[in-house]
Amino acid sequence: MADLEKLLLRTSRTFALSIPRLPRPLRDQVAVAYLLFRVADTLEDAFRWDRALRVEALDGFAAVLRGEADPAALVATWRGAPPCDHEGYLELLEALPALLAAFAAIEPAARGVIAHHALRTTEGMRAFVARASEEGRLQLRDLGDLVAYCYVVAGIVGELLTDLLLLAEDLEVAEEALRARAVAFGEALQLVNILKDAADDASEGRSFLPPDLDLAMVFARARADLGAARGYVRALQAAGASAGVIAFCALPVLLAAKTLDEVEARGAGAKVDRATVEAVVAGLDEAIAAGRPAA
Repeated sequence: MADLEKLLLRTSRTFALSIPRLPRPLRDQVAVAYLLFRVADTLEDAFRWDRALRVEALDGFAAVLRGEADPAALVATWRGAPPCDHEGYLELLEALPALLAAFAAIEPAARGVIAHHALRTTEGMRAFVARASEEGRLQLRDLGDLVAYCYVVAGIVGELLTDLLLLAEDLEVAEEALRARAVAFGEALQLVNILKDAADDASEGRSFLPPDLDLAMVFARARADLGAARGYVRALQAAGASAGVIAFCALPVLLAAKTLDEVEARGAGAKVDRATVEAVVAGLDEAIAAGRPAA
């Protein structure tokens, strides 16, 4: 069985902090879902591969998700020509058969939700990769293209998490509010990452910020999306969600807001330091314990 906690620590900063806040079995469901999405993301971003290899890898992963291909055989092909240099991502790809074993152990309803959305994002990523140059360089065209890309890689994540939360807890009174904000929640986190990582992405052949798009519009949309994400957290609190669920959803929003402030002030590459992260976590715990708005 895959060591989910270890893989999270090796592949994520924010979600390695937030996912352990969830109660079980939701914690394992979300961890497996995150890691499957990270596999797809690693194949999409594979800067050492050209377009054809990325498309082939995403097609292979989609076949695995549909139960039509052997994950061990797929991993063997990736091992011969690694897609990137990130040790954590390579470790995750190597662990795919064990990750799928953990996925198979999830209860059927949640497993169906995860499979459905993981396949949607994999196929959506494949469509964007197919548009790249032969060398694999992708340039988004305009704001609409950026929004469509964010939906594929992050808006779907918001929908996935909402489905899992509604399965796990009695949140029916908040369902409409959560679903109305789910895509913006995911888009907010993705836009912040795109703004933060713009220089690194460019060095690896990705240009998610359209060349003629005013950056002020991207910052404004990210802040509006963060407002919707805060509304998502407030809806959870009003519906009586567990403290772990509230913390899991609120922490990425709070850290994204801090990161956006840093990037707007200091430019791409700026990050939130460890002391700030610790302060955000402490403040979040105090707010939840006191019944104050968490985000």
